Amino acid sequence: MLRRLAIAATPPVASQTFAIGIIACSIGLRLLYAGSVELLPEETYYWNYSQHLDLGYLDHPPMVAWLIRLGTLVFGQTEFGVRAGAFCCGAITSLFVYKLARNLCGETCALAALVLAQSLPFFFLAGLLMTPDAPLTAAWAASLYYLERALIAQHSQAWWRAGTCLGLGMISKYSIALLAPATLTFMLWDPQSRRWWRQFEPYVAALLALAVFSPVIIWNAQHDWASFAFQTSRRLAEAPQFALHKLIASALILITPTGVLAVAAVLLRGDRGGDSDPTANRRRRLMNLSILIPLSVFIAFSLRHEVKLDWTGALWTAALPAMGCTVVAVGPGVGRIGAWIRSAWVPTIATLLLIYAAGLYYLVLGLPGVGYGKHIELVPVGWPDIARHVLDTAAAYRTETGTGALIVGMDRYAIASEVAFYGRRQLHSPIETMNSYLFDGMSLMYGRWTPPESQKHRDLLLVAFSPGELQGPLIESHVQRLGPIEDVALMRDGRVIRHYYHRFAYNYLGVAAAKSSDAAK
Repeated sequence: MLRRLAIAATPPVASQTFAIGIIACSIGLRLLYAGSVELLPEETYYWNYSQHLDLGYLDHPPMVAWLIRLGTLVFGQTEFGVRAGAFCCGAITSLFVYKLARNLCGETCALAALVLAQSLPFFFLAGLLMTPDAPLTAAWAASLYYLERALIAQHSQAWWRAGTCLGLGMISKYSIALLAPATLTFMLWDPQSRRWWRQFEPYVAALLALAVFSPVIIWNAQHDWASFAFQTSRRLAEAPQFALHKLIASALILITPTGVLAVAAVLLRGDRGGDSDPTANRRRRLMNLSILIPLSVFIAFSLRHEVKLDWTGALWTAALPAMGCTVVAVGPGVGRIGAWIRSAWVPTIATLLLIYAAGLYYLVLGLPGVGYGKHIELVPVGWPDIARHVLDTAAAYRTETGTGALIVGMDRYAIASEVAFYGRRQLHSPIETMNSYLFDGMSLMYGRWTPPESQKHRDLLLVAFSPGELQGPLIESHVQRLGPIEDVALMRDGRVIRHYYHRFAYNYLGVAAAKSSDAAK
């Protein structure tokens, strides 16, 4: 089916030029802005991982920390240093997407799939922002390529490489494990692949994946299986809620409505007819299963649980060859929907690049008459200023009292992580920060890096984006006394863009003392 949609063995010169231009623009935008757009809170939280190198962490495996540590060793404690690993992972993703699509449906579709791997929202951002999705997507693309070589091309050595890539994906983000049931299902369904059940290569691949993943297993064994529980039983224990509509919305955002329609059209068309070439049918089934089985797991989960925007992102890697075919497909076999999809791709890609260029420019230099809003965790503008103000306040307190105050961000991780990163860059030395776990919030890794009991009797500098987060019985029960709440306005180009609030809290009593105080009341 995929090969029937491709009309030429090699793309025309004009198409090649257009594709190269799109790819160059996408790469250029990321290179231009990777070092100037402020880090997102997630990125600075993972940067904190890299300052506490370990075999694992509560909320994610360690690959993101290792890549950030390597990037900052080479490029310094800068935004580009943090994101260098994401750029490299984006290049690896594109390479394997191109090679996979070329095997599945020829050179023309491969070039189109490469364009989509550079321009669709999820893949563009995965190659820019340093999150676990960056190495996950690279490992996902490589795993798919080597699985296709093993199952379709019957290359036995590809199994070993597939196992290694799957292990690398597992130490990036656990969701790549969903490729395993897709592979096993294909091996049961496909007559030619059943012989692999009697061969040693797939079992060696599984052992290799397990060996690469073993650091995470060791860390979990040493920490009461905390990360596995965090990602499984904790999520399953959340209050039931229907979120399928959010999952659908996330797909529309991650690969655009044109991409969703393209995938649906190719899947449905393939199920109705297939292809006269048996090998092409086998390729199609492998890719279909690689999309549908992981997606079905997320769909089932969304029926009773909350979902996050990026969860389905990497699985769309398997759909890129099919989407690439819809970019170039023409002829009587395509139909009206296929023709509409093809005609929609150029304006879709052009619009995306314009949005990326305008959005990144806005984050760095602003747009006339457009403000930044209140949600700095979504629109990262002002974090270095906040860090500077907070550090100046802490320094003045130290000068006045002779003792330091622990900086506490009164949210999950954003304030503590951003102040730690930008504070270190300004002072050229580590900055100790803590999150709201001191006041019964979620600890994440901060509870392990800075145990609350080790902070007893210290004075604290509490920082928040709402004055309500700095007052109330919960805050009062954990400290001996509180100072006044100060309102600080952040300025840019002579205009107020945001406010943040801080106050001092004296003589932290600890979690146990606070609970005893509450019981006495």
